[in-house]
Amino acid sequence: MKLIKKQLKKGELTIQVENINDLWYLSQLIEPSDFVKGKTERKIKIGSGDDRNVKVVRKTMFLELQVEKVDFHQYSEILKVLGIITLGPDDISKGSHHSFNVEVNTVITIKKEQWLKFQLERINEAVQNIKINLLIVVFDREEAYFAKLKSQGFEIIAHLVGDVQKKDKNHIAKGGFYKEIITKIEELEKTDGFETIITASPSFWKEYLIKECSEELKKKIIQSTVSSVNKNSINEVIKRPELQKALEKDNVSKEINLIEKLLKEISNDNACYGFNETKEKIEAGAVKELFVSFSYMQQRKEKGNYIELEKLMKLCENMQGIIQIISFDEPSKRLDSLSGIAGILRWKN
Repeated sequence: MKLIKKQLKKGELTIQVENINDLWYLSQLIEPSDFVKGKTERKIKIGSGDDRNVKVVRKTMFLELQVEKVDFHQYSEILKVLGIITLGPDDISKGSHHSFNVEVNTVITIKKEQWLKFQLERINEAVQNIKINLLIVVFDREEAYFAKLKSQGFEIIAHLVGDVQKKDKNHIAKGGFYKEIITKIEELEKTDGFETIITASPSFWKEYLIKECSEELKKKIIQSTVSSVNKNSINEVIKRPELQKALEKDNVSKEINLIEKLLKEISNDNACYGFNETKEKIEAGAVKELFVSFSYMQQRKEKGNYIELEKLMKLCENMQGIIQIISFDEPSKRLDSLSGIAGILRWKN
């Protein structure tokens, strides 16, 4: 994510989306009642209602919306921000509904009444997330491409062609192409220090490769599928859910450790959970670290009682408390089993 302009006195941040992971960050940050503005496309009619030659065309324009809903499906390449138009050209009626399609390279301005500290930290995480230590390998029994994932796109860093059996009876294949691929992976791993490797192939070739890998290498590999093997196959992998899984890996580990810490404090009677109990402790200034699951936040937004939770988070921050939003599936489910909200206390109950 690129931070283009920061005007916190106005409550505004202007950002540019640089990769699919940025959409995930924005899905957590843009909330109902926020304002979002930027260039967008809208269908407009040319001609009067009685005119047989009325045309409907898509026109690019600058609009501001007051957000009502944010729609993002995991592994999607588009974040939909739906709301009511508050600012736009004279021929666009204010108060009508519109939706922004936010995708890679989109520039938008987000305006909040108040940016919470944890929200600004999430923006900083996305801005600083430049180094993506991930290798993509697409292959079959004849060819392999090795690509390094970058903050914008990818770079092909190696290419192998296997010596396979040809129809010519005089040609004898050397074999061992999977071992060649593994040797190249290990070589690239040493020089670039890749933490995660996605291996993708048509059909069952990836299963043959994984059998040849060492146990240590297997721990770094996530398997995926492609329809064919060429340079364009890397784009196919980038659009698959396995990539998002790889990008989330470190954050999932971090959140699991946070939940483990919370559960330990609960067993030591040094924590609270449930909305009412947590609210009471925050108001008393007793919560030093507040945990809220993203799914719990979404539920309250859907039920129309999110503002009460938002006020509680603001109060916690005003009292020097730290807010941890738990987003990923496994740690989020564990927090949801405690009602979705909990806190570690400054002193024991």
